Amino acid sequence: MRRIAFLLLLLMLATPFAPPARAAQEIKLATWNIAWLTLKPAGHPDLPRDLRTRSTEDLRLLRGYAVRLNADVIALQEIDSVEAAERIFDPATYAIHLTSESDTQRPGFAVRRSLRVRRNPDLAELDIRAGARRSLRRGADITVEGPGGEALRLLSVHLDAGCRDDPLDRDLSRDCEGLARQARILARWAQARRDEGVGFAILGDFNRVMGRDDDFLRIVAEGQPILRPTAGFSTPCWADARGGRPFIDHILLGGPARNWFVANSMSVMAYAERDRSFRERLSDHCPVSVRLRLP
Repeated sequence: MRRIAFLLLLLMLATPFAPPARAAQEIKLATWNIAWLTLKPAGHPDLPRDLRTRSTEDLRLLRGYAVRLNADVIALQEIDSVEAAERIFDPATYAIHLTSESDTQRPGFAVRRSLRVRRNPDLAELDIRAGARRSLRRGADITVEGPGGEALRLLSVHLDAGCRDDPLDRDLSRDCEGLARQARILARWAQARRDEGVGFAILGDFNRVMGRDDDFLRIVAEGQPILRPTAGFSTPCWADARGGRPFIDHILLGGPARNWFVANSMSVMAYAERDRSFRERLSDHCPVSVRLRLP
């Protein structure tokens, strides 16, 4: 009996050890325009005169929704400061990254502190009216790393408003001309990520309703495949008796990230409050999220 046990031990020692296969990491990725999230008081010269600033109770409600969302990375829009974002996202759980500009409405990210993240230079080109009284916004650019070092490049955007679904190839209004310029800037950014071979996502408030053959999406994709999980759906955010509304908040996945999308994981977190006053107290946008399975 001892001889058998000894032979089994020798066999185990002689057999190369194979570590267990590393499980893929699934992350929840979201975008949320929190609409003039600021701690400045009403009447501040940086704010619209008629803006209703949020009460302590409003911030408490928003913080509860952030907990319920429970995303790993949230692309943010219309954020005034890190301090304002930390009233919604617990700083013990999330690190806040905002663009390096002085605007009250800045894009950025809240990233779970357990993730490895690298901040990249802002995509400053997106502010095509920099220096103007009503300038636009830069893009917030970060890289998140999976457990195996797999990189996911993320860009949070808040694009020019006023061109929701008009064509971008003729008779352009000022806003449509601006959105077309921003689409070409995003196309160059996306092509650089493809050249690097990294998975990427462009996510945020596009101020654009996108059909299947939308001009904006065609420009950004430049003939390369882009996955838009909101395609074919309407959003229940502040829906009324007429039903859902078209999405203007989107998540575009490119490169290897298209294959990381977890099927049927696109979700919208609608608010429980139904009174229309909560559109100002919370936001007129609801968080949109997807799940990705990084290798």
